[in-house]
Amino acid sequence: MAKIVAFNKPYGVLCQFSGDGDTLANYLDIPNIYPVGRLDKDSEGLVILTDDGKLQNKISNPINNKTKTYNVQIEGEMSEEAINALQIGVVLKDGLTKPAVIKKINKPEWLWERTPPIRKRRYIPTSWIEISITEGRNRQVRRMTANVGFPTLRLIRIQIDQWKLENIKVGSYVSL
Repeated sequence: MAKIVAFNKPYGVLCQFSGDGDTLANYLDIPNIYPVGRLDKDSEGLVILTDDGKLQNKISNPINNKTKTYNVQIEGEMSEEAINALQIGVVLKDGLTKPAVIKKINKPEWLWERTPPIRKRRYIPTSWIEISITEGRNRQVRRMTANVGFPTLRLIRIQIDQWKLENIKVGSYVSL
């Protein structure tokens, strides 16, 4: 039977078990499991890990259109024009993105404090969106929001396919 683990990755942690810096090895002591896809060092939230290579490929291969959902704090108030552009798809250096599902949200009530905190600017407001994509290009959500004029300040993955972050404390994991 496959091992499947859901981990709430803190900011600054590398999505790998070896190397310099803060890695998954500092949080998970489970042999022979590997992350399904990656979540960059500057992002937080749900990482699925498994020992099943077929499952890993099924979830992470873009051809399978598995949905990944994020709560994103952006600089500024997201415009309807920007939302429409993201819903259609935007052109990045590596090509046109698939359409995203996006909506404005309030700051999540369950959100933990980030270390280090997001820098605050006195005269520039921030807002939150929820965005779902079926691709997984390098830093894709960050590049998409910047493309439409709203840089990402904080990015938290809350769902991959049927698996949700829900009540997993930051830096902790649960077996599924």
